[in-house]
Amino acid sequence: MTTLTIRLPDDTAERLKSLARSRGLSTNKLVEELSARALAAWDTENHFRALAAMGNVEEALAILDRLDADDRQAGH
Repeated sequence: MTTLTIRLPDDTAERLKSLARSRGLSTNKLVEELSARALAAWDTENHFRALAAMGNVEEALAILDRLDADDRQAGH
């Protein structure tokens, strides 16, 4: 495991500590969980960008249209 030192404004650090306490976590565990979420979102974005680069725009738009129609029928 790596130790990472970061600099945050005092108010941000205090808010992170408060958030961690409210979730019953250490600040370290909270930052670890938030980092994991950010990395998962980044990985997903990169995956979809790679797929989009190889994809067919018309086909993708047709799929989105079908999904929108399904949502409307389901009452969303």
